[in-house]
Amino acid sequence: MEKPIGLKYADAIVSINPNFNGNVIGNTEEELEINWNSQAEISKADIQAKITEMETAETNEATAKADLKASAKAKLIAGEALTEDEADTIVL
Repeated sequence: MEKPIGLKYADAIVSINPNFNGNVIGNTEEELEINWNSQAEISKADIQAKITEMETAETNEATAKADLKASAKAKLIAGEALTEDEADTIVL
C-alpha cells in the first residue's frame, strides 16, 4: 500500500532535517501545507528528490529481498548450502 502524500513529504523532510518539528497536512500535492515552525524551509524540488530517492531505496531493498528468497529456495531444492542472509529470509 502506498503512503499518503503528506506522510511521504513528512518522511522526506525529516530525512533531510532530522530536527524538523513542524507538520505536513493535505491529501494531494496541490493541497499540501507545510508548517515549518520557524525552521528553515526546504525547497519542494529537494523534498521531491528525497521522496524519489527514498522510494527507489525501498524498491531496491524489496527486490534484493525477493532475489535472496528466490536464491535460498533454489539452493534448498538443489540441496546446496545457504548463506547466512539467505537463511535469514526463510527463518520463521
